[in-house]
Amino acid sequence: MVEAAASAVGDAVPPRAIGSGELHGRERLRAVGLRSAPRPSRLRASITTLQGAGPRLAAAAAEIGIETLEDLLWHLPHGHRAHADVREVADLRIGEEATVRVTVRSARVRPTRRRNLRLVEANVADASGPMKAVWFNQAYLAERLRPGTGLLLNGKLDRSGFRVKTHEFVSGLAGAAAPARTGIHTTGIVPVHGASARLSATRLREWAWQAIGLVGDAIEPLPAELRTRHRLAGEADALRSAHFPGSTEDARAARRRLAFEELLLHQVALALRRGARLQARPGIAIGEPGELVARWLTSLPFELTGAQRRAFAQIDADLQSGRPMQRLLMGEVGSGKTVVAVYAMLRALEAGHQAALMAPTETLAEQHAATLDTLLAGEAIPFALLTGATPAARRGETLARLASGELGLVIGTHALIEPDVGLRSLAVCVVDEQHRFGVAQRAALDAKGPGAAAPHVLHMTATPIPRTLSLTAYGDLETTTIAELPAGRRPVKTWVVGEEKRAGAYEFIRERLREGRQAYVVCPLVSESEQLQAKAASEEAERLRRGELREFEVGILHGQMSSRAKAEAMRAFASGELDVLVATTVIEVGIDVANATVMLIEAAERFGLSQLHQLRGRVGRGAHSSHCILFADPDSEAARRRMQAIASSADGFELAEVDLTLRGEGEILGTRQHGLPSFRVAELP
Repeated sequence: MVEAAASAVGDAVPPRAIGSGELHGRERLRAVGLRSAPRPSRLRASITTLQGAGPRLAAAAAEIGIETLEDLLWHLPHGHRAHADVREVADLRIGEEATVRVTVRSARVRPTRRRNLRLVEANVADASGPMKAVWFNQAYLAERLRPGTGLLLNGKLDRSGFRVKTHEFVSGLAGAAAPARTGIHTTGIVPVHGASARLSATRLREWAWQAIGLVGDAIEPLPAELRTRHRLAGEADALRSAHFPGSTEDARAARRRLAFEELLLHQVALALRRGARLQARPGIAIGEPGELVARWLTSLPFELTGAQRRAFAQIDADLQSGRPMQRLLMGEVGSGKTVVAVYAMLRALEAGHQAALMAPTETLAEQHAATLDTLLAGEAIPFALLTGATPAARRGETLARLASGELGLVIGTHALIEPDVGLRSLAVCVVDEQHRFGVAQRAALDAKGPGAAAPHVLHMTATPIPRTLSLTAYGDLETTTIAELPAGRRPVKTWVVGEEKRAGAYEFIRERLREGRQAYVVCPLVSESEQLQAKAASEEAERLRRGELREFEVGILHGQMSSRAKAEAMRAFASGELDVLVATTVIEVGIDVANATVMLIEAAERFGLSQLHQLRGRVGRGAHSSHCILFADPDSEAARRRMQAIASSADGFELAEVDLTLRGEGEILGTRQHGLPSFRVAELP
């Protein structure tokens, strides 16, 4: 029986490779080396297990997110330098970069006429002949450059000697896991890791070389079939080639595989989060639109766009589904997102439930309250404003009415998610500028739903988001895009000018003001401090009152003003009592004054494209021609491209693509962006 079984095995079809399905014969199988199972615990070891990683450097590494060997392996180089193969000294040419392998004969430190400059000179040689190697301001090397020491030197030969750019000792590194290779700094394709003031790229390269032998202990997260279908390397091979590739093609393939993995796992996590949310709590089923909504739509003094009507239909389907809505509403500046938000909230109110609108700042919450007061005037629907500045007595009354269900609609800031705020039957939440709220803050608002049910949530953003980014950052949300502008919106003429045009710009503004129009002056981003921005705006307003605009009424608006003062400034400007409003970026959303036709933005190069586009959207809302004047002194290529883009395009989505591309080049623009995923390998878009 045993012989029969053995014969059957011998006659069987050879096994196939996992993933590719390739046939494997006996000889090929025998040639495959045995490999132990991965031991990921070894990657969780501290970097202090590496040679040269003492407490001081380990602390410096922790500052850039490297504490374990796994952190180190995922701290991928941002580029590679290709060094030529080792040359002989006799073959070197003046001015040509090269790498040589030499032995030290003697070395000394030589002072120079410049007080702070010292040279290290070493007489070195290989089999083809001698030469002089020179280092600048590295006097400590002289003690190590003893006769007989082997070196690899990369640099350029000139008439004074071989100027060393990079060097290493041929003895190599002693890490137990390091492969047997020398020349990691001077030969072949050399990785360049992101470093810091306290931790050099050379040190990181040495550590990576010591740890690279442990890549086999990394868990492979991608199925073999998926890797085969997309022609992707394995995890271990990708990490090895990302750091120390055999060719530039290997480096690109490695990064492609690791980026694929990162994006795929991110999307899986978003899908799981969406699934868990749907399973955890049911939604509140709301039926067909009723009489209240129909009456309100009829009362609107403008014609709805097709995009707004499509948004209504999508929201209706969400509300009727019985699952909690999680929808992101994106749209151009002034595209009518607030009308869509009001529609969603009225659908909750007419069904006997409550609705809430949460904004990130008091100024924006107050502006929403003013807008809703206008949009709902015909229906006389009561609502309350709840912010950190709400007086205690009024706050107590509002909380009592919300808890009893007497008050159906509330607008507020983070104050809405404080523990003592209870709503009897919250069915619809609108979260404006949702990227400014954290996940925990949005979850706290979700928890305000009645009993076991979760409220429907409509997230809004006035920043157009490219499809690539929206799928990545907001993959757990359904998306609705309003790309149409309401009828009557006029294009805004935009100019980018320098200081030499300032006198002409103010004369242009004065002409428009004499015609009865109004203007904004936006002060630059001094820093992320609202206090400093407020100070800059106050000083500019005072300067204009005494200077170029002294014959006109100049007001001011910034985030450090009291709620009453901000409301009074907005009222005075909207009523025409003020000719000019000097403001910080608090005006980038919410303010709608049709008579304002000129906007002047100082230091425009400090702003991101999307923010400039939002600010520009405050004008062009009436029947008169509108203009945006950008004073800019771009000091980088990215800033120049930003200014060219804003002057030539009025398409917010097109500008968002440009903005995202420029941000990918490493320049942080304007105030810091929150809520977007941080990838170690993948680049967006």
